[in-house]
Amino acid sequence: MTLTIYNTLTRQKEVFTPLNENQVRMYVCGMTVYDFCHLGHARVMVAFDVINRYLRSRGYDVTYVRNVTDIDDKIINRATESGEAWTALTARFIDAMHEDELRLQNQLPDQEPLATEHVDDILNMVQALIDNDSAYAVDGGDVYFRINSFKDYGKLSNKRLEDLQSGARVDVSSAKEDPRDFVLWKRAKPGEPSWASPWGEGRPGWHIECSAMSTCCLGNSFDIHGGGPDLVFPHHENEIAQSEMATGESYANYWMHAGAVRVDNEKMSKSLGNFFTIRDILDQYHPEVVRYFLIASHYRSPINYTAESLQEAKKALTRMYTSIRAYDDVVPLSLRELSGRAAFERFNAVMDDDFNTREALSVLFDLVSQINSADEQDADTQATARQCVAELKGIASVLGLLQHSAQAFFQGSAREDGLDDAAIDALIAERQQAKLDKNYARADEVREQLRDAGIVLEDAGNQCTWRRE
Repeated sequence: MTLTIYNTLTRQKEVFTPLNENQVRMYVCGMTVYDFCHLGHARVMVAFDVINRYLRSRGYDVTYVRNVTDIDDKIINRATESGEAWTALTARFIDAMHEDELRLQNQLPDQEPLATEHVDDILNMVQALIDNDSAYAVDGGDVYFRINSFKDYGKLSNKRLEDLQSGARVDVSSAKEDPRDFVLWKRAKPGEPSWASPWGEGRPGWHIECSAMSTCCLGNSFDIHGGGPDLVFPHHENEIAQSEMATGESYANYWMHAGAVRVDNEKMSKSLGNFFTIRDILDQYHPEVVRYFLIASHYRSPINYTAESLQEAKKALTRMYTSIRAYDDVVPLSLRELSGRAAFERFNAVMDDDFNTREALSVLFDLVSQINSADEQDADTQATARQCVAELKGIASVLGLLQHSAQAFFQGSAREDGLDDAAIDALIAERQQAKLDKNYARADEVREQLRDAGIVLEDAGNQCTWRRE
């Protein structure tokens, strides 16, 4: 089987061939840390976590780098609004970002460079661009990239340089030689964070940060560059131009972009009142349900967030966990043990087609169907079912799914206004005692109390288990 990846640069699927045999170097544009991460961030986080996991499962030696932008106009403005140091603000939201992605069951990147830790590298790259006449400094300390110096500008976004006009997406400054030129180094305003440079006190422009961090961590040329759909232009286009002019080498071979997220078929926006942070959503849904929702569509496809879509994801994942509920003792098969098995080969075949998670989930549900068809009284079919469970758990782990016991998934976690596990267990014990005392009215009252709290009781003989709705 051969892995193919849709390359935004060429606008077609291509056979994936790493620069260095079995090593994969991947850089993904990360967050600007001035607020809590939102649903769009979650889409990119989970999409590239799955890509990272799958590449590793196929035997690639992956170096996964995702940067953090920790100096930016938005950060400075938010720190001023909140009356805290900008360094304290960024540290707080970096911690929150890590909490969110770990709850979504993401594996953290191998490297997570901060822009402020690479100022010297940024200065060196800016100087290299000035030295080869593709950048210029102006009075006051700003440095701009000379956009006409890069003849291939627009090759990623399929925009023609001559068609670009100054406007909403192109910064206009009278100090520029060309209104389409973009900033590499920004002179400091009074009271702003700044660093010393040959052009005066200032700070990096956004685009140059990623070029410097990616090449420092992965080299002048690397395999995969990823990010959100809104980064193709101008951010990634500018990255290519300044990187290739600074190093004289091809920048990234494969460009991958996750699909956009809409809410009830509208663009997510605070002004529309449909803006959801990851934390907002995880207050309402089990983290693995949210993860399932994000990978149930192909990573390049736009997704629409609605209450109904999350309920569908919950229903599908519940079906998976229900099938393995009686087999919590079954250990997942390792990748080595999965090798050559029919279900795993089908899974790899669809994932090799540009990481098609939608089709990969159908392979998992084929195993679920086999498990559910097993006769509880037949030893042979039970043995087959246990084998299918081991395969299901092993394959699902490549997608970051089925990471809990069935009991833990169904019981979930209490909301702030809900009952915790201890309170539920105490009420169930009271109900059991009421039934022994033949106080059936009280037993029914407890069941209703739990039902009102979103707790479903399931009686089997003398045993009572529970799950959250």
